[in-house]
Amino acid sequence: MQLTSFTDFGLRALIYMASLPADQMTNITQVTDVYGVSRNHMVKIINQLSRAGFVTAVRGKNGGIRLGRPAKDIRIGDVVRELEPLTLVNCSHEFCHITTACRLKQVLQRATQAFLAELDQCTLADLIEENSPLYKLLLVE
Repeated sequence: MQLTSFTDFGLRALIYMASLPADQMTNITQVTDVYGVSRNHMVKIINQLSRAGFVTAVRGKNGGIRLGRPAKDIRIGDVVRELEPLTLVNCSHEFCHITTACRLKQVLQRATQAFLAELDQCTLADLIEENSPLYKLLLVE
């Protein structure tokens, strides 16, 4: 399974924000500069993360973005569920004539559930705690 770039950069944006000192605001430009992604793409990602409560966005002169809840309370599986289209194959009757007898969709559903269950074991905090190489790469002190 390969995550979309939308989910990939969503996770990276959260890692960046989690690496900052508690309650420190950043902005979309800083995140896009760190990862070299288009600003328009990141705006869409941050908007979705904000709607889901993973990010708090504050408008205005002193505004910015930061985590919407503590990193220890953000499960990676929940983020992937929010950002990733998890349908691995198109099983609509219009697309596939064996849908009514196909067993592949159940196997893929179980595989997706196992994948998400594994991601649920990891929080955002697990990815950043005691990770000084990460802090050096992100230029966070």
